[in-house]
Amino acid sequence: MNLLKATGTIGGLTLVSRVLGLVRDSLFARYVGASFASDAFLVAFRLPNMFRALFAEGAFASAFIPMFNQKVADPEGQGLADGLEFAERALAVLLPVLLAMTVLLEVFAWPVTLLLSGKFHGVSEHEFAFAVTLSRYTVPYLMLISLVSLFGGILNSLQKFWVNAAAPILLNLTLIAALVLFHNRDPMATARNQAIAVSVSGALQLAWLAWACWKNGISLRLRWPQLNPDVMRLMKLILPAAAGAGAAQINLVVSTALAASLLSHGSVTYIYMADRLNQLPLGLIGIGLGTVLLPTISRQLGAGDELDALETQNRGMELALLLTLPATMALVVCGEPIAVALFGYGRYTPADSHFTAQALAAFSIGLPSYILVKVLTPGFYARQDTRTPVRFAMISMAVNLVGNLVLILPLQHMGPPLATAIASTINVWMLYSTLVRRGHFIADRRLRRRAPRLTLAALAMGGVLWRGQELIMPYVHGSWPVRFGALVALVSSGMVVYGIATVVMGAFSRNDLVLLVRRRRTSPTPSNK
Repeated sequence: MNLLKATGTIGGLTLVSRVLGLVRDSLFARYVGASFASDAFLVAFRLPNMFRALFAEGAFASAFIPMFNQKVADPEGQGLADGLEFAERALAVLLPVLLAMTVLLEVFAWPVTLLLSGKFHGVSEHEFAFAVTLSRYTVPYLMLISLVSLFGGILNSLQKFWVNAAAPILLNLTLIAALVLFHNRDPMATARNQAIAVSVSGALQLAWLAWACWKNGISLRLRWPQLNPDVMRLMKLILPAAAGAGAAQINLVVSTALAASLLSHGSVTYIYMADRLNQLPLGLIGIGLGTVLLPTISRQLGAGDELDALETQNRGMELALLLTLPATMALVVCGEPIAVALFGYGRYTPADSHFTAQALAAFSIGLPSYILVKVLTPGFYARQDTRTPVRFAMISMAVNLVGNLVLILPLQHMGPPLATAIASTINVWMLYSTLVRRGHFIADRRLRRRAPRLTLAALAMGGVLWRGQELIMPYVHGSWPVRFGALVALVSSGMVVYGIATVVMGAFSRNDLVLLVRRRRTSPTPSNK
């Protein structure tokens, strides 16, 4: 399997989605600004985002894909037919649970919104009721995106990665259409239309995945729910994986709730916008790598190829560092021109852009950790160990909570992002050291040699960008073409400097690229070249 090609396919489609997401956020900033209306929508939007990462995309995929692959690869079974039967039985139990959860969340939207926001800071009962209404509009998305994850997990296991990776594009297109066609002079009306559009996008994504499965000859029949041994095992794997896969999202929820209840209006929006920028490289690199590594490593382990699995994870770590370190440096150093160019117009003031850049710098310190979590956790999930990551995730969440409480008042909107970055870094250290101690991961000579050189190359790029950002600041306040050109010039110059630095410092070469692109099927041992 071509690791870089598969990751590039997913990363490319995810990049399209993230770019559209930035367009959506720019329009949202223009029409809604940083206000109570924006904070209320983003709290309501946090609920489906949390659930998607906590269960649908994270825990379900982590538990379902290895079990599905085992069914398909079992030499004594019937291959794909066994896998699809398992998927049907999982759907039979999943669907009624999702329906019940949707009804409960609609009924108890008031206390859920209170939990997520701390009832905001200094709002009236009428304003809080508006926030509760937005939450009710977004709740159906939870059920829809969970069903999307089932179909997407099947397609990912069959190496149809691009279909599932393209689904989030529909979310952004739907929200963009709602902003362009139904924006209102009243920011609260525009926020309400966005909340409705979230659930509409869930229905579109489900239709897309169901159609793609049908086109690939996959159709799932509705069965009567039955807790057979396979389904029971799936449920036991999902519960701990939910906390492990969703640790970052839970940390963000805690940050959002504290910011909404303790800080001034707009702080939730600053943190959200900064997180959206931070999510761009995370989506391009981390999600792509995580999506490819889990089925790849589980398939290799299922076939008894421990050394191949080790090689795959080493190259995944190398690719993550190669792409993540320059992104981290760019977001920390150049957050101000990026935030101004993307958000700084309409209702979003220069002060709002400045505060967003500060939050972005704090978030981005932890960017390597966010992505390395995606690289390391498949080493546990592929072995059907979902309990170890959950223990570490709980420790990480405790660190995040303490960090939030300590940092939020002195650092304001920078406190929660910094606490999240620190907690994620601790989580990565625990995951890595445990894999090493168990003998499931050994950094080969090539990775040990490349990592410090890639770090030096990223620092060199950061120094150049720090000096060069002053040159483009006058242009990020101009028209859209001028702003776009300024960002392209900034990104291009950073890429050129980083590329040259990696070659000069011996961190990367043409031969390394060939080795990274091709997994050597005939090699019995991990590369130590």
